[in-house]
Amino acid sequence: MDTFLRDARATYVAANAGTLRWMLDRPRRHGAFVDTKVNALTLADYTAADGWRGPDVTFGWIQGRALEAIVTHARFFETEDPDLTERLDAAGKALYAALADLVAGDGHAYFAYDAAMRPVFPDPDGRLQPQVPGDDLFTFSDTFVRKGLVSAAARYAPKDLDSRIAALLEVVRAIEEDRFVSDERQRIDRDALARDRRDYGPRMILLGAAAMLREIGQVDASVFGERFTAHVLATNQRSDGSLADIPGEDVCNPGHAIEFAGFGFGALAEGSAHRDRLVDVLRASARLGFHGPGIALRVFHETGLPAAPWYPWWPLPEAIRAGALAWQHTGDPRDLAIWRQAHEAFFRHFWRGTPPLAYQTLTQDGPADFVPATPDLDPGYHTGLSLLGAIGVIDAMAERG
Repeated sequence: MDTFLRDARATYVAANAGTLRWMLDRPRRHGAFVDTKVNALTLADYTAADGWRGPDVTFGWIQGRALEAIVTHARFFETEDPDLTERLDAAGKALYAALADLVAGDGHAYFAYDAAMRPVFPDPDGRLQPQVPGDDLFTFSDTFVRKGLVSAAARYAPKDLDSRIAALLEVVRAIEEDRFVSDERQRIDRDALARDRRDYGPRMILLGAAAMLREIGQVDASVFGERFTAHVLATNQRSDGSLADIPGEDVCNPGHAIEFAGFGFGALAEGSAHRDRLVDVLRASARLGFHGPGIALRVFHETGLPAAPWYPWWPLPEAIRAGALAWQHTGDPRDLAIWRQAHEAFFRHFWRGTPPLAYQTLTQDGPADFVPATPDLDPGYHTGLSLLGAIGVIDAMAERG
């Protein structure tokens, strides 16, 4: 095996195991929810004085991501580290039950919950306001929680699997019927739907759900992945191969385009005609995105210059996965180079090692106190699942000799 591949595999396994043990060692919130509410710069726990960042707010979508990550890592570590799998399964079963209870009322998951686990959102002054029932509108939190419940049901509650998949496919229909609200930091109602930006983000995240369904053997349920890929490529792909967040806009998020490519490789069958176009998306987005210490959060298409000073951690592991999967598909050294560039940037600039965590955001001057989405540190989702994807490529290459 190539030295880079051998060393990368060992690095990825150790990084994921370290993060998961760190997370499992922390007390659970409300008995089952993972707690990664730690300041990435100071490593101090957030407190109630930190308001929106503090322990009195539980983010539903983070818990959904955590459940998928816990279950997927439990499956991987069965042979690598059975003791870790045992701990992950105990946490996963508890979190599955807690999230199932959370959505049992009106069927929806919500971006944030207060200390009493009531759905809330922040008003313009940052005060928590009661969220309204989602009714027939769906959100990213619905997506992540339902995706996590499917993943967990396949391992812990097979009798629930069909109903969990049916619930996930409700989100697919909502996207295709224009009933999806992306911005959850507001009241989820028809006014919010009318204001929605209609970018490709919902289809991109559901493409990850299609990949997860294929991974757990539910290929028939994953067929929407082909439709979603075709829609985004037809609507958002520019002539240089990159993706516009919204057609006609100059500013784009290259990390999301790279994430789209990585999910696409997992969601599409080997013979899909879209795979070569995903390679184009990856290469063009890497050209646009790599600057300074990592991949810029926002970039101007026309000039290729960053549109903001922030370099979040998550596009780099996403580029590791997408680069690995593209290289597996093409065998082209350009795709291996993207993988290696992302690997080098992540472990040189973002990865702390001790503890086994990444800085959330850097600027050209170093780590910054900027939260890209939620203050909770990554519960094995962007980083862990992406590195697992690359490990899968390495192992497949080793089997082929």
